[in-house]
Amino acid sequence: MKITKLLGVLFLGSILFASCSDDTSPSLPKGDYENGILISGEGNTSISGSVSFVSNDLSTVENTIYKKVNNDEFGEYVQSIAFDNDRAYIVADNQNTVTVVDRYTFDKTGTITTGLSKPRYMTVVGNKGYVTNWGATDNESDDFVAIVDLNSLEVEGKVDVALGPERIIAKNGKLYVSHQGAFGSNNKVVIIDIATKSVVKEVVVKDRPDELYVDSSGRLVVLSQGKTIYDANWNVVGHTLAAISFINTNSNEVESELVFNEGEHPSQMVLEGNDIYYSLGNDIYKMDVNATSLPASKLFTTDAGYLYGLAVRNSEIFVLDANFSGNSKLDVYELSGKTKKDTKEVALGASKIYFN
Repeated sequence: MKITKLLGVLFLGSILFASCSDDTSPSLPKGDYENGILISGEGNTSISGSVSFVSNDLSTVENTIYKKVNNDEFGEYVQSIAFDNDRAYIVADNQNTVTVVDRYTFDKTGTITTGLSKPRYMTVVGNKGYVTNWGATDNESDDFVAIVDLNSLEVEGKVDVALGPERIIAKNGKLYVSHQGAFGSNNKVVIIDIATKSVVKEVVVKDRPDELYVDSSGRLVVLSQGKTIYDANWNVVGHTLAAISFINTNSNEVESELVFNEGEHPSQMVLEGNDIYYSLGNDIYKMDVNATSLPASKLFTTDAGYLYGLAVRNSEIFVLDANFSGNSKLDVYELSGKTKKDTKEVALGASKIYFN
């Protein structure tokens, strides 16, 4: 073969190889539940908790996907879901179990069944999972964070913490845990050093802290709902104050707090970019993360019967209207016009929204 012809063949081959290995070529789908919305439903005492899938374009809804894929149930109650790169970890608190599935196909890959006691939420750091646990309902001193080896799916240790650990997130070698107080109440955010597996500080905030996020400047943003005080006959006799607290993660001190009026009990806080969204009854509020006061007016009012979940993505707000005797509703609102775009029927007792 002449050298010029050989060079031409080599050149053409290099073009074809580059085309075949071009990163812009479409990748194969990872599973039926990729690129959509996962919604966890708690279920009730007689019907198992479940997970629903809604496609990103809202055209497809599939309920009880775990049962359809695995012919199995989670049991009561599905509290939350955590994720790593490829797996989802579904926490069922009354079952003392975390079920592990492929996050895109929902094929079951394992379970964590020992070393848990009323598990609530989980976060993943490297090959370890950290699960908050309420412990026994009649014991206020047995609450802990379980440390799970995600290779063996075994609990390898625990960190004892204050009453009622709830949400948990990780930042810079530390775990931050809000302590709502289980069946009582608490007012702490507990900070755990991952390396030493020990509590390094308890930060006092307002009563019943729940949702917590780290903002773009590294501060921990915590929503405390406050609590309603009842007498022996369950008459309301008072309220403690709710607040959004900002904790400096270098000093681990409360930097500032935005305090609600007495009797106001916000819930369902979401941090999206530099915007904080939260619900107060059926009203949705929005504020800048650097605001020095709470918003004077609401963003809009939902028509949810029981607003139990909230998420924000791009120009849309997702609201869960929970039902514990039938299907719940996922309501989707356009941020620009503050109008409802769509409604989908989803899991029984729907409470959490995750973008997959």
